[in-house]
Amino acid sequence: MASSEKLFLRALKGETTERPPIWLMRQAGRYLPEYLETRAKSKNFLHFCYSPDLAEEVTLQPLRRYGFDAAILFADILTIPDALGQKVEFIKGEGPKLEPIRNSEELSKLSLTGIHDHLAPVYETVSRLSKSIPETTALIGFAGAPWTNATYMVEGKGSKTYETIRLIAYQDPDFFQELINLLVEATSEYLLKQIEAGAEAVQIFDSWAGVLPEEQFDRWVIEPNKEITSRIKDAHPDIPVIGFPRGAGPLYKKFVVETGVDGVSIDQTVPLDWAIEELQPHCCVQGNLDNLAVVAGGEQMEAQVQNILEKMSHGPFIFNLGHGIVPQTPPENVARVVEMVQNFDKTAI
Repeated sequence: MASSEKLFLRALKGETTERPPIWLMRQAGRYLPEYLETRAKSKNFLHFCYSPDLAEEVTLQPLRRYGFDAAILFADILTIPDALGQKVEFIKGEGPKLEPIRNSEELSKLSLTGIHDHLAPVYETVSRLSKSIPETTALIGFAGAPWTNATYMVEGKGSKTYETIRLIAYQDPDFFQELINLLVEATSEYLLKQIEAGAEAVQIFDSWAGVLPEEQFDRWVIEPNKEITSRIKDAHPDIPVIGFPRGAGPLYKKFVVETGVDGVSIDQTVPLDWAIEELQPHCCVQGNLDNLAVVAGGEQMEAQVQNILEKMSHGPFIFNLGHGIVPQTPPENVARVVEMVQNFDKTAI
C-alpha cells in the first residue's frame, strides 16, 4: 500500500480521517509478557537497543496483538549521548546513570565522529522493520530532543527537580549552548539516517520541556526543535515530524507555530477544547488519554476514550496517550482502547 494511503500518515498530512489512527507511546514494553521474554535474552538494556533481532521483534509484538496503525522503532533516547562518547549505563531498579557533563572541558571529550558506526544497529532495525511491518502500518523513527537528552547528560541521571541543569543553563549559557548545538547536530543526523533506512515519520520527544519558564523554553526547546525540523524538511519535505514538548501547557501553541512540526503530541493535562481551538488549526494533534486510566480500565477509561474520540475526531487527529504505557498496565485494557478507536463511527455522534 502506498504510504500516502496509510491512515496515520494521512492524519499527519492534515486530513480528517474516517476514524482516528491509533498507536501508543511505549506500546512495546514491560506490560507485555512476550516483551519480558525477549528482553531476558539481552545482556543489558543498551545491548537490547543495539540488537536488531531483538529490537525488531519487540517492535512487532504489539502490532501482532493489537493491529496498531503505526509502529515506533524500539530504541532509547540515550543512544545519542552514548554514541557521542558519554558513559551511559542502565542500573536495574535505578534507571540510567551517566558520567555528568557540566563544563566545556568535559564536553570536549564528546564527538560526532563515528556516531553513525555506533548507531548502525539502530538503522539496521529500522531497515528491517520497513519490510516486516504490515503494509497498512506506518513506521515512526524517533529521538530525544536536545533539552531532554541534556537533562540526563548534565544531571547524570533522571531528576525530579532538574535544579543542576537549570542552574547551569542560567550561569553558563555559553557552555550550555555548545552542548545543545552538539545535540542538534547529532539528533538531526540520527533522524535523517532513520528516514534513509525507511522511517516514514519521526517523533522528537522533549519529555522534560515543561520544567522551563517561557524565555528558557524558547531558547532550549523551541529553537532546537525548530532547527531539527527544518533540517529534516530540507532533506525530506514529505516526511512528517511530530513534536512532543510534554508539560508545555499554553506554550504548546507557540511551540507548534514556531517549530513548523506537522503533528504535536499533547499530554493528559491539556484541555481538549483548547487543543481543538488553538492547536488543531495549525497541525495534527496526537493524544492524550491518561496512561493511568488505562491501568484502571473499566467505565472511567472507556468514558475518557469516548470523550477524546468525540471531541478530537473532527480535525486531523491521532489517538494516543498523554505519556507512555506503564509496566503495570493490563494488556486487555489496551485491547479495549484499540477496539473502541478502531470501531469508532463519528457519523453516529
